[in-house]
Amino acid sequence: MRVAMLAAGLGARLGREPEAPPKALLRFAGESLLQRHLEILAHFGLFDVTLVVGHRADAIERELARLRGPVRVQTRFNPDYRAGSLLSLWALRDVLGAGEPVLYMDADVLYDWRLLARLLEAPDQDCLLADRAIVDADADAEEAVKVCVRDGRVVDFHKRLRATSYDYWAEWVGFARFGAASAARLVGVMQSYVDRGRTDVIYEEAMRDLILATEGFGWVDTEGQPWIEIDFPEDLERARSAIHPRMIGLPGSGR
Repeated sequence: MRVAMLAAGLGARLGREPEAPPKALLRFAGESLLQRHLEILAHFGLFDVTLVVGHRADAIERELARLRGPVRVQTRFNPDYRAGSLLSLWALRDVLGAGEPVLYMDADVLYDWRLLARLLEAPDQDCLLADRAIVDADADAEEAVKVCVRDGRVVDFHKRLRATSYDYWAEWVGFARFGAASAARLVGVMQSYVDRGRTDVIYEEAMRDLILATEGFGWVDTEGQPWIEIDFPEDLERARSAIHPRMIGLPGSGR
């Protein structure tokens, strides 16, 4: 299985200075998010990572040179990283179309390693990782990417829902597993957006098209494992004060 990860964005909503490092380099207990990702992936035997970079790509390259771990990381530079995130996902089309299963990850997520285990061990080859603990009335519901579920299957996926009939929704963590066929189809879906000049959209638009056209696209719950996507200053504060202290170290790590 190959790993495709996005780390190209400005992170402007964090309210930092314009030249601040990418969110993937935020540090917790001395480790960057990127370092944590790579250590967890290595634990699961996933050593082939392609990382899309954009804003302050130089800083990410320096961090990768410093880490020098067992994971092989190739970078793809998206010169249009200030435009819609679809173009960053589009930069991964060679990985998605390579005929292998793909683990997709957003780089700005702090999470316990057991959470990723749930996605990798899920029975569906096409699967989203989501947190059902959030409820429809949650104050952050507008920003959440929602996984709408009916009869155990995904019937919508987006910040702005179109489905009118579903049993409940869960908040997407930012991680997904695609079988080889679905990953290749995602490239075709993105191609249609590019051909129509619709490159200013969020990548979830293309993923939604794929998910709704794929019979049996599944999902798995986080089951209470700690995680947070870091978009706003309050997310960073919560990550440091409430989420990171709940993390359990990788087996054999001594942490």
